[in-house]
Amino acid sequence: MAKELKLYPAERKGVLLELASIDDLKEMARQVRRDVIRMLAMANSGHTGGSLGMADIFTALYFRVLQHKPHEFWKLHDEDMVFLSNGHIAPVWYSVLARSGYFPLSELNSLRQVSSYLQGHPTSEAKLPGIRIASGSLGQGLSAAVGAALGLRLDGRQGDVFCLMGDGECQEGQIWEAAMSASHYKLDKIIGIVDYNNLQIDGEVTSIMSVEPFADKWRSFGWDVCCCDGNDMEDFVATVEKIKACGDRQKPTVILATTIMGKGVPFFEGSMPDKSNWHGKPPSKDDAIKALAILGETRFGDFLS
Repeated sequence: MAKELKLYPAERKGVLLELASIDDLKEMARQVRRDVIRMLAMANSGHTGGSLGMADIFTALYFRVLQHKPHEFWKLHDEDMVFLSNGHIAPVWYSVLARSGYFPLSELNSLRQVSSYLQGHPTSEAKLPGIRIASGSLGQGLSAAVGAALGLRLDGRQGDVFCLMGDGECQEGQIWEAAMSASHYKLDKIIGIVDYNNLQIDGEVTSIMSVEPFADKWRSFGWDVCCCDGNDMEDFVATVEKIKACGDRQKPTVILATTIMGKGVPFFEGSMPDKSNWHGKPPSKDDAIKALAILGETRFGDFLS
């Protein structure tokens, strides 16, 4: 029987401690990728590419960066909040939520099943711990983050508000209305993270509806901009921890995190002319077996099927 990760590896003032080292985070990210592949193959449905591409970022957030209390999610605390705007990459979110203690790891085998908490896009009606809003209609998440940040300010509460978005999603006008609002209200607690992989379901973002010059657009809307390699654990952790450590932030901040769709499994990463092949396609059972062999087992163990 696979050994599950303990819900609380260690505790300090009631806050989940980070994994001990960058190597620990890398191993957990590899396990998260295994979870994603197994979940999608079992469901025979879902989005492979973006979920794998964002595994390093989600792992870093939930096991190193965030101040959070999984078992007290619905209580009011001075903690960080997370909104996933590009909700189709829900499988990677479900994995890190389960492995950091929000709900039992065994639930991961129910992805996209009838009556499951874990639908293809995050839902809110079941009040699954870790998820505050339904998402999947692209372009809406940053607006929710703006509302949350304003609410925290009114309540006098601390904590950063993270919003994860896709670069293709930033073709949506609502993203820029929300960006303008965040700047206008000087919501310095907002940290946006964009999955900057230049791919969407129909091909390359730059070909379909270019968002470039991307960094300049965010700056012109009054945001601070940081760039990093979202698949380099050290680079991403250093970038986001530097932002959080800054005591005199005056503006919202966005991280443009360059990633590779399908990262970790070469044949999911794809090649031209159809790099986006795995955007919304689940792995077959044979593909899953091959991918799991490439990733290898970790000390954290697979969830039980």
